[in-house]
Amino acid sequence: MLSQDLARYVELQHKLGFRFRVQNTLLKSFVAFAERHDDRHVQAARVLEWARLAPSPQQRRNRLLTVRRFALALSAEDRRHEIPPADALGHSPLERRIPHIYSADEIAALMQAAARLKPTGSIRPLMYETLFGLIAATGMRISEALSLQLDDLTADGLIIRQTKFHKSRLLPLHATTRDALDQYLVARRRLGTLNSALLVSAAGASPAYSTVIANFLQLARSIGLRGGPGQPGPCIHDLRHTFAVRSLEQCRHDRDVVGRHIAALSTYLGHAHVTDTYWYLQATPILMRQIAAAGEALHQGAVS
Repeated sequence: MLSQDLARYVELQHKLGFRFRVQNTLLKSFVAFAERHDDRHVQAARVLEWARLAPSPQQRRNRLLTVRRFALALSAEDRRHEIPPADALGHSPLERRIPHIYSADEIAALMQAAARLKPTGSIRPLMYETLFGLIAATGMRISEALSLQLDDLTADGLIIRQTKFHKSRLLPLHATTRDALDQYLVARRRLGTLNSALLVSAAGASPAYSTVIANFLQLARSIGLRGGPGQPGPCIHDLRHTFAVRSLEQCRHDRDVVGRHIAALSTYLGHAHVTDTYWYLQATPILMRQIAAAGEALHQGAVS
């Protein structure tokens, strides 16, 4: 019964316009856990038992709150579904996670580790090397990269059709990025798959989001970027933050130039509002030196 309830709930979320990918994965895991115990309704104790299996406090709270929203929807129809307390596993600190800004050497090490993936000689290592390099070079969302089709690669750049805010945009590509994609396409054509996805695994289909994340974590740990499971560290989305910050570092520190650059960057990243782009910016030594220089120039102008 819970499986049927979940199917209806997921269908509703999709009709409302939500991708609901990560939540769906978590809820499937919970429902499988509950049904192994012959549960026909959500039980608060079972939710907590399952949530506590997660390796970190943040993940345990996320599990709890995800199932709690599911239980709230089911309880509106059937009061036998129990709603676990939102604070049963404590309160999440209201702190912004500081993104990791990758160095060029770290990105190169990640791509080199991807190129060593097994099976050797298959398209899998090249696909992951290309995927991570593409995200780093364009700042696109991983979901956008995995949704790319062959026809989306044009002479003018990449057309991003599957966006978070349902808006298409064109991403001009640097010559080196285009060359890397062309080299990948040579190998992809040898695979002979009929799938139209741009990025495909050895099976000939686009890899699942969860599979990409799992492989990223494995590679990041193998090169010392992350610790063991449950320990914090750089994530794949930080490549998008890195693109935004490094882009701003290259901008001439003139107020008008920076303003135009931020507007262009916001469009390139596919943000609905320019204020969303500010969230992606993080202080780095280069930016702090530019800020100090701008402040000094402003002070000197005021004194004179």
